[in-house]
Amino acid sequence: QVQLVESGGGLVQAGGSLRLSCAASGRTFSSYAMGWFRQAPGKEREFVAAVSWTGGTYYQDSVKGRFTMSRDNAKNTVYLQMNSLKPEDTAVYYCAAEFRGRGAVEETKYDYWGQGTQVTVSS
Repeated sequence: QVQLVESGGGLVQAGGSLRLSCAASGRTFSSYAMGWFRQAPGKEREFVAAVSWTGGTYYQDSVKGRFTMSRDNAKNTVYLQMNSLKPEDTAVYYCAAEFRGRGAVEETKYDYWGQGTQVTVSS
């Protein structure tokens, strides 16, 4: 069983930055691919970024060059550094874990989910 807790969300002006964190419980964190997804009001949840259990990273096209995902296995934590934020990045951001995953874009691949953290970007 893995429990995930996101933090770091908030209100920021367009062009600003935020860093989201996702802390995981459990002793096998390094064996999990981790993903970030987001859901804007009235929209489907969508893939944002992922890091495989071997360290490869993947991004949605709209965030490439602005967002950076990283993992610290010693701290059982993944991060999402978000720069040059836009109003369309406003959403609830969720982290998810997939055992020995490659960093899938499909949310059905993930075994565990956090509760989410709100990110609001004002124009």
